[in-house]
Amino acid sequence: MNKILYNKISISTAHRASREENTDYIIRNPELFQDLFIVATTLTDKNHHKACWIMELVLENQLDLLFPKKDIFCQMLGQYNSESAIRSISKIALFLIQHHTQKQNQSSALLSDQNIESITEACFDWLINDTKVASKAYAMQALYLLGKNTPWIYPDLKQILSQGFPDHSPAYQSVARKILKKI
Repeated sequence: MNKILYNKISISTAHRASREENTDYIIRNPELFQDLFIVATTLTDKNHHKACWIMELVLENQLDLLFPKKDIFCQMLGQYNSESAIRSISKIALFLIQHHTQKQNQSSALLSDQNIESITEACFDWLINDTKVASKAYAMQALYLLGKNTPWIYPDLKQILSQGFPDHSPAYQSVARKILKKI
């Protein structure tokens, strides 16, 4: 474990400037992504949620850094319980689904059936359970994209969004309304 990186993670804050500084550090030193990933997936580490924040921004710019670790990432999705981590993790899952659906018609599809199953299950869990709106919004979007090729997803997604609609915030309702119109 790179001690400089771990120190940067531990003193980082949720402020965008702090996260961007650490993101730039990883992008300039991509060999450190492995260490960032280890911290982000070590759920017993008190700083794993901070590593997830940084990882989200890194992968927004360089998703390919996750490709060798995608199986581990997908297997871990359902194990996160920190809201701070889930928000970032759900967005990374959306990035993976977006990339996968763009490449699906090519021979270079990124995700295996098991990866897709893990992401689908985690997204439905985030929608059903008491997670924050941002995580639910990313889950809705990912499930919408997955539903284009998996017919059973849309009826289940429609039912969950319709039932939960009156009980959620205007932000949730706005995203749900858009997804419901599309399906």
